[in-house]
Amino acid sequence: MTFENTLAPMKVFIANFGRGNYEWPQCYEQNTVATMNAEAVHGFWLNGDRESYINYCIAHIRTPSGRTPTRPVASRWYNLMTIISETVGDVWIHREKDQLWWTVSKANAPIITEEIEPNSLQKSPRVYVCHKPCEAWSNHNKKGNRLEWNALHPRAKEFLFTEGTLQQLADDNAAYSMALIAGDSLAPWYDRPAWRAKAEAARSKSPVTIYNARQRAVVEMAMTVRNTVANANGQQVLRTLKNKEMRFSSQGELEKHIDDLIEDQEGLCAVTNIKLQFKGDHDDDELLCSLDRIDSDGHYELGNLQVVCRFANRWKNDGSDAEFRRLIGLVRA
Repeated sequence: MTFENTLAPMKVFIANFGRGNYEWPQCYEQNTVATMNAEAVHGFWLNGDRESYINYCIAHIRTPSGRTPTRPVASRWYNLMTIISETVGDVWIHREKDQLWWTVSKANAPIITEEIEPNSLQKSPRVYVCHKPCEAWSNHNKKGNRLEWNALHPRAKEFLFTEGTLQQLADDNAAYSMALIAGDSLAPWYDRPAWRAKAEAARSKSPVTIYNARQRAVVEMAMTVRNTVANANGQQVLRTLKNKEMRFSSQGELEKHIDDLIEDQEGLCAVTNIKLQFKGDHDDDELLCSLDRIDSDGHYELGNLQVVCRFANRWKNDGSDAEFRRLIGLVRA
């Protein structure tokens, strides 16, 4: 594969292929990347009808863990087949057990076929699978060295692995990935204080962990809700604060719901799709996770919560979720 002359416009994605990665053997054999739509919503995608797609998903489709998707999750689903079908000249990275594989997408037209999804949670297991042709998958860098997962830097493992469907890497992480694939020196990253600290922490990590960073973040977000509600029940301070209620039966129920949201969002910010970070295991305070009410005038209840990056929550403030998403879209464009 050659990509030296096209580095600048390239995007780098990490990806899995279907529920439980079931489509990977086909992707490997056919040299493709792939995603799928449920049979019931594929027509909406073909017609570019995002709103009907999202509404149907919320009403009838379930997440891999069996829950009703939030609107941001359903919106992300809508985008997946578009990303796969339109990718050209992008680098795709996939972890399979102890190996890291990569390929580059080609300009060939996507191939869409109807299949039966194994272990489906939906009423109908039929799906439309979109395969986009790529160069041959490789688990070696361009100098012939095998890309072993366990040989990666602990910091690199964080962004080169996803339990979700697909994720575009941020510029710096993408640059690291390109250097890794090229077999170039990785010292510019390894010499950074944050990377050195991550490596040291991994070497000295205790084998006994009571709470991981994500679990601590979930508890902290739930406690913040409790404190916010207690201090915003309509009392007069210098002004009348909005009345906010926590409509969960217990703190534990709220914590479980927050953790479920993070899982359904595939560890990504619900608004920006940036990978969420968790305190104690982070390198950017602005990417720390934060619980947001979709309708800022609503309460802390099912259907009105999403997990976003700290900066996104601050920028949105008490504005309209739809309007904020529109502006973020303009920034992306």
